[in-house]
Amino acid sequence: MKKTVLISALLSLIISVGVIGGYEYFETNTVEIKHVTATNGHKVLYAANADGEITPLDFTKTTDKVLDAVVHISSKKMIPNGAQQYRSIPDPFREFFKEDPFGNFFQRRYDYRQPRGGANDDESENIEPEAIPVIGTGSGVVINEKGYILTNNHVIDNADEIEVTLHNNGTYKATVVGTDPSTDLALLQIKAKNLTVLPMVNSDDVRVGEWVLAVGNPFSLNSTVTAGIVSAKARNININKDKFAVESFIQTDAAINPGNSGGALVNLNGNLIGINTAIASNTGSYSGYGFAVPSNIASKVVEDLLKYGAVQRGMLGVTIRTMDGHLAKEKDIELTQGVYVEKAAEDSAADKAGIKDGDIILSIDDKKVLTSPMLQGIIAEKRPGDKVTVTVIRDGKQKEINVVLENKKGSTKLKKKEHNEVLNMLGAELENLDKDVAKKLNIDGGVKVTELYAGKLRRQTQMRDGFIITHIDGRKVKDIEDVMKAIEDKEGGVMLEGVYEDMPGKYYYAFGLNS
Repeated sequence: MKKTVLISALLSLIISVGVIGGYEYFETNTVEIKHVTATNGHKVLYAANADGEITPLDFTKTTDKVLDAVVHISSKKMIPNGAQQYRSIPDPFREFFKEDPFGNFFQRRYDYRQPRGGANDDESENIEPEAIPVIGTGSGVVINEKGYILTNNHVIDNADEIEVTLHNNGTYKATVVGTDPSTDLALLQIKAKNLTVLPMVNSDDVRVGEWVLAVGNPFSLNSTVTAGIVSAKARNININKDKFAVESFIQTDAAINPGNSGGALVNLNGNLIGINTAIASNTGSYSGYGFAVPSNIASKVVEDLLKYGAVQRGMLGVTIRTMDGHLAKEKDIELTQGVYVEKAAEDSAADKAGIKDGDIILSIDDKKVLTSPMLQGIIAEKRPGDKVTVTVIRDGKQKEINVVLENKKGSTKLKKKEHNEVLNMLGAELENLDKDVAKKLNIDGGVKVTELYAGKLRRQTQMRDGFIITHIDGRKVKDIEDVMKAIEDKEGGVMLEGVYEDMPGKYYYAFGLNS
């Protein structure tokens, strides 16, 4: 025992002497911590530019170009009073994505706490309000100096009021210029000056594997930038339930989350290549994949809304499937990359041009068509009346067929809808009432409200789509021009009188132009 204690004491002494000696031996080599004003960053990633030159990969210059052009969008809708209605409020984006595997990409907030009033203003209580404000948030992209902003339709769908916040925190009320549910795009406008604009580029030139940035407002975290690559092109995820849905997404692994919807997907030159629209997720948050509407499709939608007031969509009129080994075996044909025509609808543009069931489409206007979404994307850039050359294989032989595209009603005519500042302020799309409908309703004529957006009519009245305006302030209305004249220079209140096709009696809606 004594021996053990002696050895322990001896070891302790040796260690202590060693530490002290070591300290004295190294004391001339003092540790110095330097402070500098900035850290010298070293480029560790490189990329090849269009000329094949290797350059350092730097996202800062791109970010500087883009941030000011991406906005935060807040949309508000008032829901009628009642706890049951509150619990059963439909979330348009949840309906849009259903459940698994897509999450709730579009954030919503419900604010139903009301101030109590009195001496203690800090307190609040849950009282039953007349209506519950439902707040949705998303992103948008400034695409024109006149205040035009591109976003997703589901961001502003059914909103009573839309507010846009710029990167500099300036806030503006927005009007809806037009929407296109088929591509889930919407065009807004704000009255602001000196706006930074994002130019669109040809999304056909985007290559899988190239670097991209996603810019938006995830989780209401304004002006957030994430980086990734283009993972795939012409991706169809069957997410849009519109009857004439167009899905030919750019897929990216840049982190996209709830609130990014409607934001920008840009290349390293800071040019817009897509509008971020959806995510693939089991949790509702980023899981590796996001999807953007290509700029070529978006550009055509914007042009149509500005020029015609509505999207002019050309159609082939075919039911199609992407060619693969299973389909080739099923149809007992040789496997060829392309799109198989299951059915050319009777009297459709394709049928009239001579496209037949069983044809395999190889290209449109010399653009290769490898999948159904690729075909959708190409045709989505066309209008009724446009001519396209469709190259097909039939009975083992290649054949070129010229097709004149038609609209969904089988016509090549472009249907123009009136859109000006007055209608944007009202938040309405109007069309002159069909004479046969007027006769059926026993009225001289009128103007039909085909669609309502965020604006005075939704915010101040209970009007619904389909209302037929017959009088404004007691004066007869026969066409859209009468509506313009009645409202353009008026101040104060306006009284609308009219009918619905499916409801008896007359209806009256009043709203204020100065409120």
